[in-house]
Amino acid sequence: MIFRRFALAIGLLFAGLASQLPEFTQQYKQRLGGAIDELRSIVTQFDAEAASQSLNRDQGIARLRGNSDVLAQERGASVAETTAREERLERQRASFDTAGPLSQYAVLAKDFDPGIARQAYADYQPALPVTTAGFVSAGIGLVVGWLATHLVALPIRRRRFPPTTGVTRV
Repeated sequence: MIFRRFALAIGLLFAGLASQLPEFTQQYKQRLGGAIDELRSIVTQFDAEAASQSLNRDQGIARLRGNSDVLAQERGASVAETTAREERLERQRASFDTAGPLSQYAVLAKDFDPGIARQAYADYQPALPVTTAGFVSAGIGLVVGWLATHLVALPIRRRRFPPTTGVTRV
């Protein structure tokens, strides 16, 4: 009897944690938009600098990378990384825009950006899940927590309470 209460308590804990996933995803998406805006600003500035030298972005990056000056080489690598990250985050935002409420979690996991997630978590404020996605997430968390508790305790329960066959041993 106590074990069932413990499993229910663990299930409720997981439900509470999982119910926060929609709010975290929302805050992640807001940070994503800010990161894209900042990266776009940097890339646009570089594009203007390259255009002033009659170069496109790729040519400007290649010129920097081919430069004998180490600082210029590092700047070329940095611009290439910034451009690639902006494109990746833009794809993630487009995926978020087309994803349904629950499939957004798959988008978050697939293209997870640790920097954005760290910033979102640092400012994260729990919220009461009053959306369908929040209730579904809570339900999934409840089931996962309850099942995990039972799976972890399975070896203990088998050892502690051996099955009885009705045969008395003498």
